[in-house]
Amino acid sequence: MIMKILLALLRNHRDQPYLMVIDYLCKENKVLRDKYAETGRRLLLNDKQRRSLAILAQPVIKHGFRDVIQIFCPETLMKWFRDLKAEKFDSSKTQKKSGRPEIPGWVCREILRMARENRSWGSARIAGQISNLFFEVDEETVRRLLRKHNLEPAPERDSQGTWQEFLDRHMDVMWATDFFTAEVLTLKGLVTYYVCFFIHLQTRKVVLGGLTPNPDAAFMQQVARNLTGFELEKARFIIHDPDDKYRAFDAMLPKGMEPVKLPHQSPNLNAFAERFVRSIKEECLSKFIPVGERFLRHIIREYLQHYHSERNHQGEDIGNVLLFPDERMNGDPKGRIVKHSRLGGLLNFYHRAAAKSGAPDRGEQERAA
Repeated sequence: MIMKILLALLRNHRDQPYLMVIDYLCKENKVLRDKYAETGRRLLLNDKQRRSLAILAQPVIKHGFRDVIQIFCPETLMKWFRDLKAEKFDSSKTQKKSGRPEIPGWVCREILRMARENRSWGSARIAGQISNLFFEVDEETVRRLLRKHNLEPAPERDSQGTWQEFLDRHMDVMWATDFFTAEVLTLKGLVTYYVCFFIHLQTRKVVLGGLTPNPDAAFMQQVARNLTGFELEKARFIIHDPDDKYRAFDAMLPKGMEPVKLPHQSPNLNAFAERFVRSIKEECLSKFIPVGERFLRHIIREYLQHYHSERNHQGEDIGNVLLFPDERMNGDPKGRIVKHSRLGGLLNFYHRAAAKSGAPDRGEQERAA
């Protein structure tokens, strides 16, 4: 008898923390239930919450602990449990949908992308391209998807091109030309030099046409002879201002190369050339007092080398990269960082040294701090 009393006391002492937790939870549930009763609101549960409570409540009710359940009636929980068992054997909600299965979202996005980027492609060709991506789709599915997103069939869609698309297709054969001026200190004082340059609209490559204090017809003819057979050999259109200086230049253009004259006072129509002028003046020419034509030519050539292979370009269609990176960009990713300078440190370029780099070039490379 004494042993039974001792065992009961030990069990009661061991279960005391759990009993306190249960008492607290029961009290908390009663407070919540009274709070909802005061406001006149009902506690609404979703299907997932009902299922979890019904599963937990079934053994509690079975072992006679109905008083623990306070927020909901035990009969309500048992009803939820019976509904849960009924769903297990109800196959009406698991029936397969009729018709063809839906295509994945990425396939829809690629179909719409191909249709917008290739206006002459029909449904059959788009379906063929999708098959190259290891997913089979039939022509009718492509056709329905295009109609759903208000995209016309190939013949009508092909006639809806924009000016931007037209220009993008011709960027490879389009060049622009312009002049900028620089004041040069000579024995005769300050002399204004006119610098003629050409820029390829697609790659932003800049070619120096020449520089002179007198851009007359003979100068422009010589520029045309020097460039049209070499740098501008593949040019189809050359954009320039309606300046009289270009008359002699246009007359020297070979067959198949057409000048495009811009309206007066329209710098935005020659935006790439105008942006280059701003860059070379702000970054280079404004920092020098050119002494003689030879020094001016040296400054411009050094800047063009920096502009092409050492200066990152922030244009949206370029992506903040180098236009024409040279072999120095193939250095060791873990090699030391070196600096290459031009024009007395005005133009700097940083890159990784090769794994087995030799002596620094002309003393112009030094280890970056």
